[in-house]
Amino acid sequence: MDRDGGPLTVSSLRIYPVKSLGGFEVGEAHITDRGFEHDRRWMLVDEGGRFISQREIAAMACLHCSPNANGFRVTGIRDGDAIDLPWRIDQGEEVNVIVWNDALTTLRAPAETSAWFSEKLRSNTTLVFMPDKSHRSVDARYAKGITSLSDGYPYLLLSQASLDDLNKRMAPSNSPEGGGKIPTDRFRPNIVIAGGEAYQEDQWKEIAIGTARFSLVKPCERCVTPTIDQRTGERGKEPTRTLATYRRRAGSEGAVKIELGMNAMAIGGEVVRVGDPVSV
Repeated sequence: MDRDGGPLTVSSLRIYPVKSLGGFEVGEAHITDRGFEHDRRWMLVDEGGRFISQREIAAMACLHCSPNANGFRVTGIRDGDAIDLPWRIDQGEEVNVIVWNDALTTLRAPAETSAWFSEKLRSNTTLVFMPDKSHRSVDARYAKGITSLSDGYPYLLLSQASLDDLNKRMAPSNSPEGGGKIPTDRFRPNIVIAGGEAYQEDQWKEIAIGTARFSLVKPCERCVTPTIDQRTGERGKEPTRTLATYRRRAGSEGAVKIELGMNAMAIGGEVVRVGDPVSV
């Protein structure tokens, strides 16, 4: 499908090593049974072992990850302070944690590492890693398989045409920074598709990306994170206010859901690359 928007291709691939911290773009990403390699295998938890996200601590948006020679670096973009972490750890104290309604066992990072995050976020936090032996199932009502420490599914796909349409709908006075556009990183996708039409992903069931295949299983219900500036940590009303005028639906028990993007599962392939053709 291309219609008026040109052929479908991958325009961006993103990995988020630590749940709810800033991620980074890559030219290619390797598919695993629980998401892209290195995606959301680390997580911050509170004193009760429950996951912490930008929903509770918006300042997490100001901690950005970037790859380095031996793993990745987390940089506080407000003060430039940084800490280096490995992609994984294989030893450490086991810690039972909660992600939404899922209980799983993780490995505790060194105390000095957690202390760095506690200082930056001004909250008592512990950094944990999800080892390979820890499995977390996706919602069986929609798909079969496992995921990492993501909110619910291994992959999140967004069409650039959909984001462009949203930005056109927003009044300039309501846009960030006096008329700027809402950037892609507010929605935290793993895969961004260029070309085609706005909201085309709503209708997709399966797609091929290069030699890989993905099943699109469920629309993504948006929380408050898209309203948080990923460079300052400041909250606003957009883009949720505009999305609510045309992307809302009634959910179970009368709850209102605002949707943009699609949750996905990989069903074949080993790697995807920026520039790969996409076919439906």
